[in-house]
Parts: sequence; structure tokens; C-alpha cells
Amino acid sequence: MVLKPASGGHTGPVSPAFRFSLIFGAQFASLGAALPFVPAVLTAGGLSAQQVGLVLALGTGTRLLANPWAARIADRTGLRGTLALAAVVSGLLLPLLGWGQGIAVLLAIYILHSAAVAPIVTLSDAAAIAEIRRRPFDYGRVRAWGSVTFILAALAAGQFVGLWGAGSALYISCAALLATGAIALTLPPHEALPPAARGSMWEPLRHPAFRRLLPASALIQGSHAMYNGFSTLHWQAAGLSPGLVGALWGAGVIAEIALFVFGRRLVEKLGARGLAMVAAGSGVLRWSVTAVTVDPWVLFPIQLLHACTFGAMHLAAIRSLGALPPALGARAQALHTSLGVGLATGVMMVVAGPLYAALEGHAFWAMAGLCAMGFVAATRLGR
Repeated sequence: MVLKPASGGHTGPVSPAFRFSLIFGAQFASLGAALPFVPAVLTAGGLSAQQVGLVLALGTGTRLLANPWAARIADRTGLRGTLALAAVVSGLLLPLLGWGQGIAVLLAIYILHSAAVAPIVTLSDAAAIAEIRRRPFDYGRVRAWGSVTFILAALAAGQFVGLWGAGSALYISCAALLATGAIALTLPPHEALPPAARGSMWEPLRHPAFRRLLPASALIQGSHAMYNGFSTLHWQAAGLSPGLVGALWGAGVIAEIALFVFGRRLVEKLGARGLAMVAAGSGVLRWSVTAVTVDPWVLFPIQLLHACTFGAMHLAAIRSLGALPPALGARAQALHTSLGVGLATGVMMVVAGPLYAALEGHAFWAMAGLCAMGFVAATRLGR
């Protein structure tokens, strides 16, 4: 799959690239608004810290299970309709979290929301890959809008929460998901697969290229678990202010956006294998340095490697998945998201807690070790 702009054709505001920019922007705005504040909403609903952890964990498990089944439904009914329905249902369920009280009600709402929201990014990526095969565009630049809106929505939600409480963030997220559903209906049509082409939900696992991608993604993306779960605690314990910690996180996302926007030539030159090897090697360096210092002058430049550890590996996965037979698109995306990223990250998040409790910052050495193994797995990918 060639991830580059087409030489001609659709250049106006209704081009496929423009529409995919909109849908990625809308769905990641939803994540940016809700993700930081859902725990506070659950706490306001009367849940203890342990109950909040249980609800979030069960939601993660639900998303892992729902993703492949949603892809199966998309194969039978079409991508656009499944994506639009998932976005609308998940959006309408979100505000109910702000009204619910008690573990039983909030858990039921959150599980239903998790099942509906699970396939949105996956199906959007699958639709983008399918369209790139027909009319090539620069996936990185299109996907970058998701990172931009994530930051902007998180900032906006923070202001709303300061004025009207944590529940107000859910309405921003709901509006963004409803917009996602509306935009999904404007995407280029990709109809349901005929029965003879559907095959098993596990069909992608028959392809060696897909089986080689899973361990590389699991090891490299899973290495972010310690960072996502405990870097803020680690840095604040070392005396870094909340503002400085936020700036460190922001620097990583900005670097990711820069790769997506300006990295087309590099992506074409390296291919999937080269991108994954860069991601793994950068992870060894990034987590090793994070393990030994909390000096902001060192952390800021090392945070820029987020463009490599996350961004480059994501682009490597998109290229690898795009090289599979088109009929496998939605299923391959879903299985990769669930098994290659979600399950690995969830397992590593469970392991990260005891590791950090025992080793504090030195626990990042374990993440460097994962990336070292990921480098070996990356060498087995095709371009």
C-alpha cells in the first residue's frame, strides 16, 4: 500500500482525505474530552477507588471482546453503517454516566458504552486503508488531525469541568461522537462482503505477515503501559509540577503530530519493517533514559521519541495491514487492535503496578527490555 497523496483527482473539500480528516478529528476529540474525566465522573456517582478500577478494567475487557465481533458485523452489513451506528449509540450512552448512581448502574452503562465505542477507531482505519487502495492519500497527515483534536478537546474539557463539573466533559464527548456518526455516512461506500469472501473471524491469523505483526506491536506498543500508568506519578513524586508534567506529555503528542504531517518521505523510505525497527530502538533509548533521570532538560528531548515509539509503530502497522488481502481489512484491524495492542497493553498495565511499587522509576528498564525484544520481532516484518 502506498501512503502518499494522489497526483490528481479529488482536491476539493469533499475529497476522501478531507472526510477522513474530519472523522478522525471528531472521534479523537471525543477521547480527549472524556478520557481524563471518566474516573472523576464515576467517583461522583458514588464509586470507591477500587470500584472505579473495576469498572474501567471491565470496560477495557469489553472493548477487546467487542472489536472483532463488530468487524464481523461490518463485513456482513458494510463499514459505513456499522461505524455510524457505533458512534451514535456510544455517544448517547455517555451522558448517562453523569446521571447514574451506584456500581450496578454505572457498570452496566459503561460496559454498553465500551462495547459500542470499541470499533470506532478500528473501522475508521479499515475504511481509510480500503480507500487508499482506490485513491491514494497521505494517511499520516489525515490521522494527525486526531492527535490535534485530542489535545484541543482535552484543554476545552478542562475549562468546562472547572466551571460545571466533571460531567460536562461527557457532553463534549457525546457531541463529538454524534458528529463522528454523521461524518461516517459521508465516507466513500465500502459494501458488505459477499458470503463467499467472509470466512472466519480469525482468518487474518492464517497469514504469516499478520502473525509477524502481532508480536512486534504487542511488545513495542505494550511498552507504553508504564508510561501511561505511572510516569505522571513518578515525575510528580520527584518534584515536577503538574504544569511541567503536562508539558512533557504535550511534547510527545506534538512530536507524534509532526511525524504524521511531515514524515511521508521517511515513511516511504523505511517501510513497515524499518518503521518498526526505529520504534523499537527508540523505545530502548527512551525508556532507559526515563529509568535513570527525572531532569526536565533531559526528559523534554527524550519525550520527542514518542513520535517514534508510538507514531512510527502505528504507521508500520497500518502499512502491514494494508498489504493484506482487502477482504480481511476490518477483521485484521480489529484483531490487531484487540490482540496486538489492547490485550498486550492491558496485561502490561497489570504488571506495571507491582513493578513500579517495587522499583519506582527503575521499572522503566523492563519497558526497555520489551522494546529490545520488539526489535527482533520487527526485523521479521516485510516492507
